Amino acid sequence: MAREYLRIVDSHTAGEATRVVCQGGPYWKDEPPMVWREKLRNDFDHYRRAMVWEPRGHPAVVGAWLGPPHSPGSLASVVFFNNTGYLSMCVHGTIGVAVTMRYLRRVEAATFRLDTPAGPVQVEVHSDNEVSVTNVPSYCHQTDIAIDVPEYGRLAGDVAWGGNWFYLVHEHGEQVVPENIPRLTWLARRVRSALGHLGVRGAGGAEIDHVELFGPPSDPACHSRNFVLCPGGEYDRSPCGTGTSAKIACLAHREQLAPGAVWRQQGILGTWFDGWYRWEDGRVIPTIRGSAYITADATLILDVKDPFRYGIG
Repeated sequence: MAREYLRIVDSHTAGEATRVVCQGGPYWKDEPPMVWREKLRNDFDHYRRAMVWEPRGHPAVVGAWLGPPHSPGSLASVVFFNNTGYLSMCVHGTIGVAVTMRYLRRVEAATFRLDTPAGPVQVEVHSDNEVSVTNVPSYCHQTDIAIDVPEYGRLAGDVAWGGNWFYLVHEHGEQVVPENIPRLTWLARRVRSALGHLGVRGAGGAEIDHVELFGPPSDPACHSRNFVLCPGGEYDRSPCGTGTSAKIACLAHREQLAPGAVWRQQGILGTWFDGWYRWEDGRVIPTIRGSAYITADATLILDVKDPFRYGIG
């Protein structure tokens, strides 16, 4: 075949891009998202590179591959990926997927379930743009873990799971404002490197691949402002849904947020997510609400003669 075509729909959730693969590429059999994620990683990773690397993408794009439902009662399955690999869960991406499915008229019910590698999540579509995601169970794994960061000094933070692993830093002396993004990126990269060097990990030895720095919000309607460094080295343009879930789990652990009370998390660009939780069998079940907007409906062309058909990287 001289050319291959992939239909994609782009959106952004609070500023963070999601690119949903709607048609084309390898056929997804009725397999668990975790299995399909490994097949994509091992056999079809060139599609990930084609979609999120230049010249068709950019380092901050998060991709979402839609597939058939696996568990009873689910509407579809999804695997998320970015510029360096694959994610367990992505809440901003789930909001983008929900808005995309509504745009494509693949959703009739206001509430439905999606299967993800981290487990099933419940989605409620409030309007064309606003969506709530009841995330996977989240928890605070360790509190007040101190590390020495080269060229910076000593920091302390909590290790938590919100669908991905996070190190949440509360006191760092930096301004969490857009003008300080280069400095925050520099610091967060060194924090992540120090975590790996010192052997600070999540449950079962899992790598902590997200770093979250907190500061005071610019909007008094919000409770805090965050900066989140993602695994690929880019910062999250949104307030990060899995990061907000991890934050809520830590607040619940410290008894600083009551069940059902709303935590409004502002992101580095000034947008926000609302989050709250309930207890279920002793576990924190967070719900994150935010807005997404369709930005493109397009066909990507992979030409066999194009030296960069699978991206530049």
